[in-house]
Amino acid sequence: MTSDPLAPLDLAFWNIESGRHPMHLGALGVFSAHSPTAGAHAADLLAARAAAVPGLRMRIRDVWQPLDLRRPGRLGSFGGAAREPDPDFDPLNHVRLHAPTGDFHAVAGRLMERPLERCRAPWEAHVMPGEDGVSFAVLFKFHHALADGLRALTLAAAVLDPMDMPERRPRPVEPPRGLLAELRGLPGRLPGLLRGTLSDVGRALDIGASVALSTLGVASSAALASGSSGTRCTAGVDLDIDDVHRVRKAVGGTVNDVLIAVVAGALRRWLDERGDGSEGVAPRALIPVSRRRPRTAHPQGNRLSGYLIRLPVGDPDPLARLARVRTAMDRNKDAGPNRGAGAVALLADHVPALGHRLGGPLVGQAARLWFDILVTSVPLPGLGLRLGGHPLTAVYPFAPLAPGQSLAVAISTYRGHVHYGLVADAEAVPDLDRLARAVTAELEMLLAVCVP
Repeated sequence: MTSDPLAPLDLAFWNIESGRHPMHLGALGVFSAHSPTAGAHAADLLAARAAAVPGLRMRIRDVWQPLDLRRPGRLGSFGGAAREPDPDFDPLNHVRLHAPTGDFHAVAGRLMERPLERCRAPWEAHVMPGEDGVSFAVLFKFHHALADGLRALTLAAAVLDPMDMPERRPRPVEPPRGLLAELRGLPGRLPGLLRGTLSDVGRALDIGASVALSTLGVASSAALASGSSGTRCTAGVDLDIDDVHRVRKAVGGTVNDVLIAVVAGALRRWLDERGDGSEGVAPRALIPVSRRRPRTAHPQGNRLSGYLIRLPVGDPDPLARLARVRTAMDRNKDAGPNRGAGAVALLADHVPALGHRLGGPLVGQAARLWFDILVTSVPLPGLGLRLGGHPLTAVYPFAPLAPGQSLAVAISTYRGHVHYGLVADAEAVPDLDRLARAVTAELEMLLAVCVP
């Protein structure tokens, strides 16, 4: 049975998981339907197709990682893990059909709080027929150790109706080399390894110093922290991408700048409405950045870094908030994704496997010291997706919650619409719907001041 050792960041995601903080990504896809049995038919299709997708048959198992001289920093130690085909794979253990519901998000919230079974391939697809008989939804859950956002999209698309996609550029396969061959070639590689190690040390020191500086003068809000009840609720917001472009064209910057500024303004409205107050609040937002290229990257493994910015929640001027977000994002882009406080994920490459195993819980608990809220974007193809011939009309992505944090925001753009997926601790944020309404109101405010 062949196995693929987990990359260090994947191993970190695998080990920081706890019962109250499952480390899975989610995506709630809503489909239009023409019959009440469309949901049941979709569940049958998903189960039949999943068996033919190799990536969905992979489980994660603890293993011994031997010395790897080709990848410095990946020293062998106990505590590693690897992906391998699940010999007992049964798609019916992963695809579940639920009773009809009139509230897809209410069901999705309860399902998002349940950890995936670690003894099986770590993914699930939950099919929810709509009570109206003209729609159904599918909640996909993928463990972060199995897939990042781009990889999860690829796996989900593999069980939807076939569509024309650009062919993946083949990746050169490096032939296996024996230990003696590695040792013989080591002297010639030492200068390069030494330079790389010194560069990595410098980058690690830079990241560490940036993280320390980011904790100074933190002006967050108690509403963004929670005691980790283990409960979850979700909400979704649907915006017109044309409205976002109108704002962008009026003030400059990028679509992503506008979408992040909308989050800042929505948080301000939400905090004021619930009586917590927004004056002086500037929470640290982690903006994940993919370091992979869709057509050339290795199909498995997380390749992530990130930017860390202060959301100008306390600023009462919507245009000033947008300008400050734009300035912060430009500054991060100029520095690049390999430096700064947001690049902490890169340090995972220099921690031995046993360190991930022993330190995982501590790292998870420390996330609250690093950032206050996650705001991430998930790429989606512009092509129309279908399941059983039923068109996908909306996709709400969901991010995992770090310990001590009460809210995470994920954003996707699909066929003329922007979908915000909000995930919160259900006990800490019982008014998540109010925040969802604030997102819509904030874009309307930006339109009013930008486009007379």
